[in-house]
Amino acid sequence: MPAQSEAICDRYSAWHLLKEAIRGNRGWKQVWRKPEPKARYDVVIIGGGGHGLATAYYLASVHGINNVAVVEKGPIGLGNGGRNTCIVRSNYLLPSNTSFYECSLKLWEGLERDLNYNVMMSQRGQLSLFHSDTQHDDAVRRGNSMRMQGVDAVLLDREGAHAMVPFVEMDNPMFPVFGGLLQPRGGTARHDAVIWAFARAADRRGVDILEHCEVTAIRRDGGRVVGVETSRGFIGALKVGIAVAGNTSCVAGMAGLHLPVETHLLQGFVSEAIKPLINCVISFGAGHFYISQSDKGGLVFGGDLDGYNSYSQRGNLPLVEHLMSAVVSMIPALSRLRVLRQWAGIMDMTMDGSPFICRTCIDGLYLNGGWCYGGFKATPGSGWCFAYTIAKDEPHPFNADLTIDRFREGRMLDERGAGPNPWAQ
Repeated sequence: MPAQSEAICDRYSAWHLLKEAIRGNRGWKQVWRKPEPKARYDVVIIGGGGHGLATAYYLASVHGINNVAVVEKGPIGLGNGGRNTCIVRSNYLLPSNTSFYECSLKLWEGLERDLNYNVMMSQRGQLSLFHSDTQHDDAVRRGNSMRMQGVDAVLLDREGAHAMVPFVEMDNPMFPVFGGLLQPRGGTARHDAVIWAFARAADRRGVDILEHCEVTAIRRDGGRVVGVETSRGFIGALKVGIAVAGNTSCVAGMAGLHLPVETHLLQGFVSEAIKPLINCVISFGAGHFYISQSDKGGLVFGGDLDGYNSYSQRGNLPLVEHLMSAVVSMIPALSRLRVLRQWAGIMDMTMDGSPFICRTCIDGLYLNGGWCYGGFKATPGSGWCFAYTIAKDEPHPFNADLTIDRFREGRMLDERGAGPNPWAQ
């Protein structure tokens, strides 16, 4: 590990915090370096969000590959890493997805110790309400699938759900609550803290984080990638990994790849702060709405896609109206609450609603994308599996089914049963 990187980032501890409080916080050091690009790296990761930084960290810490650069077109943390609703869970139905997200959740559970950083992980539970006999049967099926794979799941009847969330309108005439499926280990984490934690930890292991370094082309020599053209010059690389969220199809197109994904908007909202009310994450089965309460007291919530392709990072008003209707239907007491902030993230929506972490047909080029709604919760698991795939040139068992080839071979992982319609996933 380079001495420069080690010197910049001291280990955080209670003693360190006390010492800085006494000396007026004058001794805090830069969290990560601002290096100039080298001419060549073993691995270049395109995308400085959570997935790209986690990949770089695990390449260095697990596989001993330290000559790594993460290139980001802007400052770290201003993409989807800072545009999400912070939910962490592994309550999926299909074994390929469940095993991957459970791997990620287990990494979340030890992440603060591993990275020496408080990511504000709060395993407060994730409760999915259901409103009909059909949805009850779906919850039973999902819960049984989870338990068969060693994942925690508890089916609550109407009384059990009411005892857990007494503020929810149980007798809504259109959407009466029949019960809920609870994952007790689900919860939330602080999105920007996760970005900072992985950036700091990767830097400590010698990874170069190159901000304001936009990739303009991927250079190939025949069937092999040899580096990337950037706004700061050409950077050579033995291997290049793409982890750029909703821009995956654009960046992959620089290498001549055409992917089965569409880019859509997903809105999020934060309300004014109120006293503690919601002590878990709740999803409303009547309209794909989910809500939790942040440590600052604001309610964080979101829902479905806007329904059209865009890179704008803005949302439309019809969906705003739909979500406000959902929150008032589920918790009428919130009808007078004011919304303070709104944003939209851009994300790849695949044809089956599941992601891909895999090699490509171009030697030395690797893909990480198609995360649909699951990008934030997948952060450590995605980095772990992508780093393994890049280092070993083969998939980890947890991402063995998450390949781009499945679309050509007809092996869909249709988690929601919505068919080959990315806007419906």
